Amino acid sequence: MTDIRDILDARRLIAPHLPETPMWSYPVLDAAVGAEVHVKHENVQPTGAFKVRGGITLLARMADRGRGVVTYSTGNHAQSVAYASRLYDVPCAVLMPENPNPAKVTAVEALGATVEVRGATMVEAAEYARDLAQRTGRRLISPADEPDILAGVGTLYVELFTARPDLEAVFVPVGSGSGAAAACLAAAALAPGCRVIAVQSAQAPAAYDSWRLREPVTRPIKTVVEGLATGSAFALPQAVMRDGLADFVLVDDDDILRAQRLLLTEAHTLAEGAGAAALAGLLARREEFAGRRVAVVCTGGNAGPAELARLLASADQTSRSDGGD
Repeated sequence: MTDIRDILDARRLIAPHLPETPMWSYPVLDAAVGAEVHVKHENVQPTGAFKVRGGITLLARMADRGRGVVTYSTGNHAQSVAYASRLYDVPCAVLMPENPNPAKVTAVEALGATVEVRGATMVEAAEYARDLAQRTGRRLISPADEPDILAGVGTLYVELFTARPDLEAVFVPVGSGSGAAAACLAAAALAPGCRVIAVQSAQAPAAYDSWRLREPVTRPIKTVVEGLATGSAFALPQAVMRDGLADFVLVDDDDILRAQRLLLTEAHTLAEGAGAAALAGLLARREEFAGRRVAVVCTGGNAGPAELARLLASADQTSRSDGGD
């Protein structure tokens, strides 16, 4: 099982490649939320999302890189593995489910990886990826059931808790669960008084229901939030979250859109849906955390054209209802 020593070693491995990301508070956002909110900006990573930390850590520790790698993802994990594969000159193939974000496909291909679109969901894409790995001899990389990925993602929370050891809670979005699990590991070692609260879309609650029921389950995917569109739970992060999470919150896609809009207008931050989910979770628990010192992780900023259109239309509608500026 991954622990703080693995995370600190991962920090050493990624340091030559990734600088620490900023964490800011915004007075207007604080006033809107009613709490002291610190936004950890993983949207400024070179791939636009936090997962690049895990990809670099895994490839750095991989002994037989020459065989190549295969993974499956809706986009951000794919970019993470593709980015790391380019760093270490490793052949990389990515399987994506149908109707992927075209911007993420372009980004993965620009990094030198090949992309195949297979299956209606992540669950089906995973099956195609397993088959490809068996046929080619490449190493299959899971989006979350990888100790090295958890260790790499954990570096985010070492930065966060080193900067603000006095945080009372941190809200973390959940797709596969690697981020929330890593937060639990880092908090236990560095900030045991800080509550780790996971957030997932109610329109794709597989991780939430698995955590609540204490066994892996699959659930339909009805969310439009790509980074949270996971239909089955991953064993490794679930094992960590089962003991480490203080709570798990479900929010609607509309709540996530409102949080995106709030980040855009009050924190000068363009977040993709998954990147705004943590703030949506905090807003759902606004009364409980009134006046508290909390962090939300903006895990990514890779919003596709359709998502940007929804966000801008929502912001425009709000501006009109407020009478403009």
